[in-house]
Amino acid sequence: MARRRGDPSLPPLATDISADVVIVGGGFTGLWTAIALRQRKPDLKIVLIEAQVCGAGASGKNGGLVSGYWGSLPGIAKGLGANAALEIARAGAKAQDALRAFVQNTEVDLWWREAGLVMVSASPAQDLSIQHAAQEAARLGVPHTAQQLTPQQVQSICGASPFRGGIYYPEGATVHPGRLVRALRAHANRLGVAIFENTPMTALERGTPNRIVTPSGAIVARDVVLATNVELIKLREVAPYVTLFSSYAGMTEPAEEPLRSTRWLGDQGLTDARMFVHYFRKTPDHRVLMGSGSGPIAFGAQTTSPLLFRDQASAGRVLAGVRRLLPELARVRMAGIWGGPIDVATDRLPYFATIPRTRVHYAAGYSGHGVNPTYIGGQCLASLVLDEKDYWAQLPFCTRQRPTFPPEPLRFIGGRAIRWGILACEDAEDMERKAGLCARALATLPELFGLRVGTR
Repeated sequence: MARRRGDPSLPPLATDISADVVIVGGGFTGLWTAIALRQRKPDLKIVLIEAQVCGAGASGKNGGLVSGYWGSLPGIAKGLGANAALEIARAGAKAQDALRAFVQNTEVDLWWREAGLVMVSASPAQDLSIQHAAQEAARLGVPHTAQQLTPQQVQSICGASPFRGGIYYPEGATVHPGRLVRALRAHANRLGVAIFENTPMTALERGTPNRIVTPSGAIVARDVVLATNVELIKLREVAPYVTLFSSYAGMTEPAEEPLRSTRWLGDQGLTDARMFVHYFRKTPDHRVLMGSGSGPIAFGAQTTSPLLFRDQASAGRVLAGVRRLLPELARVRMAGIWGGPIDVATDRLPYFATIPRTRVHYAAGYSGHGVNPTYIGGQCLASLVLDEKDYWAQLPFCTRQRPTFPPEPLRFIGGRAIRWGILACEDAEDMERKAGLCARALATLPELFGLRVGTR
């Protein structure tokens, strides 16, 4: 995440200290948790440490689309039932309201644009996904959350040639993720949270109290919150429930005239209806961000594998996505393409928990959908720290049973094969042809094992 002049990093921890709560990780989850705790219990002594600078990880690299779970209703209802799906989606709506309120009370322009999210069909095969999503919202009694669009209505929003029908989700916004992280950091600071950047955790000594070790000091605290994203896969209590995928995104150079030719004049965020979705948004300076969650899978807990950050094939898919979905921008140069790991849960929903027989709490499994749910994570983690059996602690995010992934090396081998099958199927569908039998067979495997990961 690039930092602006006049926005220096905070000093590292340089001595031994004590606190009521220590939060490890200065991304969205860690900062929202710190803010929630200070708002509920202003007398708590809260320390937050970040290995680099706040937002240097997934929070500062994400695509900046902000939405809850109305678009995920079909899959959640299938896995958890209608009541749980609605409960999860309504929690996402609360988070969206809270994000909007935070932005409105922030003096800095965070590039927040709230015009909804449009899921478009970009092939005949995706038409079925669009229809099913609208039908499921109607079946669950919330048709206003997913408004089906005709091809003509989609073309009036963005006239790119591949777009067919679509769904408009009113609950949707876009934001500059780096600016949002900085605003959260500043707010937490004002509330009295002690933040130390460039302070990696080198050891966690569980006990009563717990002890966090860093290069130049240690922190003793009753409660520890681990908001370290993919690094949590290294914990034996977390590893069975998450796996490492990667997501790649790119930003174009300014393209005001080409954008004008697409007639994409509003501020809606857009996605297609693939399982390995393309997501894209505009910026106020007339650029387009295009991303794809189809990057390589890492073996075990190899969170620093180069494939997660520098995979040419994944970067090529980002560029191909721009050229296919927004052909008017085909000749616009990319200013940069980047990748990073994402922790994907077995049911593609985050969960917030306490390691048994400890006061160590954690957030895992955002599955590439993080800006909105990290607010939920902050509230749920605050409730776990404070032992509050409130609305947040009773949500399925904290209480549901989750299936497990197979052990390694089966997880890696199977994941690679399934990923290949799904990509082959979706690439074939984009060209309006049928994929081979092997690809189609592999693409059906996740559902046979009761997983939502890789389920189309």
